[in-house]
Amino acid sequence: MKIKLKPHETRIIGALIEKEITTPDQYPLSLNALTNACNQKSNREPVMDLTETAVQATVDDLIKRYLIRAHSGFGSRVTKYQHRLCNSEFSQLQLSPPALAIICELMLRGPQTPGELRTRCERLCRIDSVAQIESELQALMERDEPLVARLARQPGKREHRYAHLLGEEIFDSVAASEDSHIHPHPSGPDRIQRLEDEIGELRQQVRELKELVDLLIDGSTPSR
Repeated sequence: MKIKLKPHETRIIGALIEKEITTPDQYPLSLNALTNACNQKSNREPVMDLTETAVQATVDDLIKRYLIRAHSGFGSRVTKYQHRLCNSEFSQLQLSPPALAIICELMLRGPQTPGELRTRCERLCRIDSVAQIESELQALMERDEPLVARLARQPGKREHRYAHLLGEEIFDSVAASEDSHIHPHPSGPDRIQRLEDEIGELRQQVRELKELVDLLIDGSTPSR
């Protein structure tokens, strides 16, 4: 199941998954409710400002790809929408509640650490520990078609972040992570050149800081 979602598509499906879990009495969602769910300021990163027209156009495309279903309830003229990504009669993808919560949070907030996921997924299902999150992440990475990838650790950070593999915008980051894992440091002449360049940049920064300090000292010295 190869799925590559654009950012707006990721937000729409993530919002539908979230509302199916947190507000089942109001699910499926009308266009207005879905737009509000996409644009809400809590539990979203980045915060978006999508118009109903943009949401409708994106939903129409997702319907054509069988990732969203549109239907009208009895006695209602309002069309409502539900996702078909997973855990339905329309999808071969079946996820446990913790795994679904992880995918949902990654779709709504982007790459996160296991600790962040443990805290944020608790609103969607019961999570007992960070170890449970790590176990679920490992299982999602080991699927025949992985749904999650571990990103390279950011400088100064102790924990790795994890990203879902359903969005187009994630693939470049994952590729960069894999490259950095395979070739963590240059060697030979390339390594020496890189070190010399870094030293040159540091020397330039020191010179600029010294000039700034001299200017501050001159400006603070009282005239006689």
